[in-house]
Amino acid sequence: MINMEFKDRIYPITTPSGAPWPSVVFLKNVINHSQIEVGDYTYYNDFQLRYGDDYGAKLAPYLIDKVSTEKLIIGKFCQIAHGTTFITTSANHQYSGFSSYPFAVFGEEWSKSYTPKYPQAKDTVVGNDVWFGHNVTIMPGVNIGSGAIIGSGSVVTKDVANYTIVAGNPAKVIRQRFNNETIAKLMSIQWWNWPEEKIFSNIKDIVGCNVDSLERLL
Repeated sequence: MINMEFKDRIYPITTPSGAPWPSVVFLKNVINHSQIEVGDYTYYNDFQLRYGDDYGAKLAPYLIDKVSTEKLIIGKFCQIAHGTTFITTSANHQYSGFSSYPFAVFGEEWSKSYTPKYPQAKDTVVGNDVWFGHNVTIMPGVNIGSGAIIGSGSVVTKDVANYTIVAGNPAKVIRQRFNNETIAKLMSIQWWNWPEEKIFSNIKDIVGCNVDSLERLL
């Protein structure tokens, strides 16, 4: 049985020697950013960052704390591989006119010459139990459903449905992980919102493939 304080750890994985594995962190415990919300047990793997570095800046480089108007919202039990980047709407330029050059951000004289009209800010929302492969890029305002899998190197420009595998640039649907009936049941069960003790006591069923066994736990 996992200690219920496990989710409060910075480094949830240890080496055979007992030392913490420094590349993997529970993201919620290293993020201090007003525009980023992360659920329990979501982990992020980065081979370059170490505790004390700015994980928010690496994960969402254009999302400016207390300045940006959009948010990055990530659910519980997500798995985020090295190189995953969320390009949020603060990265957008005005492109309704002839030039997309951001004159207004440079110096007082240029900024006084016009009032920029940027594309509407939209939150980027990730569900629960989503797996992001290596070097994934998520474009602004995308919604990714629970149970989705994003293939390595993908550039996600459109919403991804629950329990759907996408890959490529731009990312396209490879297949649904399960049939519609099973997906509907899983979204009704929402095991990630169960009490922690119940989750940890039934991991075998959660990682199994018998939805009826999960329904019997309700």
